[in-house]
Amino acid sequence: MANPFAKGWKYMMSSFDKKIEDNADPKVQIAQAAEAERQRHQEIQRQAAAIIGNRNQLEMQLGRLTSERDKITENTRQALANADQARAKGDEATAQKMESTAEVFATQLVNVEKELENTTQLHQQAVSAAEEAQRQAQQSQARYEQIKQDIRKLESQADQAKMQETASKTLQSMQGISEDPNVPTLDSVREKIEGRYANALGAQELAESSQAGRMAEIETSTRDAAADMRLAEIRAQMNNESAALESGSAAKDNAGELEAAEAAEAVEDTTTDGDEAK
Repeated sequence: MANPFAKGWKYMMSSFDKKIEDNADPKVQIAQAAEAERQRHQEIQRQAAAIIGNRNQLEMQLGRLTSERDKITENTRQALANADQARAKGDEATAQKMESTAEVFATQLVNVEKELENTTQLHQQAVSAAEEAQRQAQQSQARYEQIKQDIRKLESQADQAKMQETASKTLQSMQGISEDPNVPTLDSVREKIEGRYANALGAQELAESSQAGRMAEIETSTRDAAADMRLAEIRAQMNNESAALESGSAAKDNAGELEAAEAAEAVEDTTTDGDEAK
């Protein structure tokens, strides 16, 4: 069974709220709605700025990681080159030390490349989010400007309605007709309905659709295995470069020998022809 006291209290509060709403000044309600729209617009702008700032920060991180990757790669190559030089001189201890250093650099390189890959994916998502945030901020700005125009129009309509009500009261008093203060007029009801409808349309236009970001999961490999693989790739590149240099040097030597042989043969032919002429 419902509690009659609780039911009566709820009815009384509802009736009290309705009276406040009916007797509220439209200009005050317009000001409240305008302040709410202003705060909503500022919040959209603030969020857009934060999203764009996140994209810029990721871009700076990408630049730093790229420089660090290049530096570690060069250090790895240098350590391997030092190891090869030491082994060529018969200094195996130094060669092993240099190779150990190269392995440390290779491990660091794997870590930096993985971080660079993750940051690149985050940056791509941040770029899309920043573009969407910019569009929403522009749309919010355009809507807010339109709302300000609508607010000025509503304020003008409220002033006109108030003047009309004053003129109507004056006319009724002249005719000996008194208006019941507890009964709302059609003009005030229509004004409140139009105001609420306009505010509802504004709220609907400014509704944001949330966009959930998607993060792709990245499989991680064993660091030692990845480091060995990266080390082998760098060593293979260096071997290819050395082979190319040696091939070029051998080609130059063969060309020199061929030219010398041709010159000697030419001299011999010249000598033979001279003897036959004699």
